Amino acid sequence: MTRAQLTFAFARHVVLFSKGHSSALVATEVVRRYGPDDVVLLNHDIHARVEDADVKRFGREMSKALGVPITQANHASWDTMDQFDVVMEAGAFKGANGHVLCTHRLKSEPFDRWLDVHCPPGTATLYYGFDASETDRIQRRASILGARGYATDFPLATWRRTIHSTAEIGVAPPLTYSAWKHANCAGCLKAGRQHWYCVYCTRPDLWERAKYAEDFIGYTIIDGTSLAELEPLFAEMQRAGIAPTEHVPHQRFWADAKRLVRKRAAIEAEAAAPARPCDCSYFPKRKPLAADPPPCTCGALARGVPHGLACERGAFGAEMRAA
Repeated sequence: MTRAQLTFAFARHVVLFSKGHSSALVATEVVRRYGPDDVVLLNHDIHARVEDADVKRFGREMSKALGVPITQANHASWDTMDQFDVVMEAGAFKGANGHVLCTHRLKSEPFDRWLDVHCPPGTATLYYGFDASETDRIQRRASILGARGYATDFPLATWRRTIHSTAEIGVAPPLTYSAWKHANCAGCLKAGRQHWYCVYCTRPDLWERAKYAEDFIGYTIIDGTSLAELEPLFAEMQRAGIAPTEHVPHQRFWADAKRLVRKRAAIEAEAAAPARPCDCSYFPKRKPLAADPPPCTCGALARGVPHGLACERGAFGAEMRAA
């Protein structure tokens, strides 16, 4: 039996420890204020296929640094089922109340069961990693748990901070933050197109699992479009060099994507044009012609384009680029 199991009945401070950086900062603040023996780090372990190995590494190192073991409240089949398995088993992405089923099955239900057994209302404060910019999430979480009799606290929003990076205590943040904004599951079923572009580029295995789940369930992950319909666009974006990242604000991300994809299409169209104009481009144009100009060989007239202009753009543009 672990220390955490022995002290559930007496631990008054429960940190919802996702193994993300924000929840780790909260855990540090709570342990510094109340000591390790009165704190529980509550986590929901997720299949290694979708929770990055470096996120798991980060959780282990934080636990060791704080001197508090991780307490697991897991789905019964967490080590064999990922979020796609869960929703396919349920036959839906969302429940009747609009909640995403994978979150409910993999996290919310195990959390509620753990609270029922180890933490009755009024016995502990529950700590979350929301910061001062997330007032809506703070109010919603405090309201839901308050109605059930639980006190909540949000140290990153309401406490005087004593730490801003886990690197300060010798624990490197998860490497996943180089591309992703959160340490959530890769292939998050609550995420939008920018996240799924990152999945397309970096995790083709999960991209295929997600497409299969859409076909299996008969509904789409993203409202209004399927992943299969997005695939040609994402392929063009990847060829245009759009970096797969969640760190660019979504409005700028999509504006840049549209601009670069259009630029690439224009470059490809120009590259496919004749490299040298036909003879008609060199025939004098300002004087009356004594004879018909040489026939056009570039094919521009057939496409409804003035052949002289088309030829000159193709040839002279190519020559200027070469120079």
